[in-house]
Amino acid sequence: MPRLLVRRPSPHLAGGELTHLDRVPVDPALAQRQWERYVDVFRDRGWEIVEVDAADEHPDGVFVEDAVVVFDDLAVLCRAGAESRRGEKESVRAAIATTGLEMAEITAPATLDGGDVLKIGRTVYIGASSRTDAEGIEQLRALLEPRGWTVEAVPVSRVLHLKSGVTALPDGTVIGFEPLVDDPSVFPTFAGVPEAHGTAVVVLDEHTVLMSADAPDTAALHRARGLEVVTTDVSEFEKLEGCVTCLSVRLRDGEPDLR
Repeated sequence: MPRLLVRRPSPHLAGGELTHLDRVPVDPALAQRQWERYVDVFRDRGWEIVEVDAADEHPDGVFVEDAVVVFDDLAVLCRAGAESRRGEKESVRAAIATTGLEMAEITAPATLDGGDVLKIGRTVYIGASSRTDAEGIEQLRALLEPRGWTVEAVPVSRVLHLKSGVTALPDGTVIGFEPLVDDPSVFPTFAGVPEAHGTAVVVLDEHTVLMSADAPDTAALHRARGLEVVTTDVSEFEKLEGCVTCLSVRLRDGEPDLR
């Protein structure tokens, strides 16, 4: 059974870090309801939900993807690029310890956020962003290449994380809103989408993707490709540079954590 690692939003969510967006009001109660509906998408499809302990003192703690990245049976604990987020890791470590996965860790002074990591097949694209530095990329490369992964660094300057700008469909096609993508040519197959909130998809299975409800034209494009598209409202998280990918870590038994 696939498992979903999540953490419920802090009541202080509105105070989360911002890099590329202006701060606007965030409704914590609405965010909680949106998070519950997001989790229900997976629960209704048979996923086991694994909740990381609440971390109300960390406004960005709900973005659990940034704290750990999984490659086959290896979980790599990240070292956050934002100092305010480094306290999120220990509770994620405790949750990963219950999964039976092997653990490794990005160590100081390197920084790496999980939102900068995009997996397609056995290739790992890592965003060289404001949150992930060259040493973080090299530490991850040293962990992964002996395990048969290819690691490619890609520039990220227009958005917070690599997966704020691009994600991949089940067939490996990278999608993104071109004004937010530094260099689409680094990906073997790239397809532009018409909406900024259409850049992020979570692959639920080889025929189904989950995406923001705020990108109907992009959803229509994916459906025209023959995909089933599930949408959910994540507006309060999008105000804080979040998206559908960063609210969870997907653990699939017997296969990599796709995308």
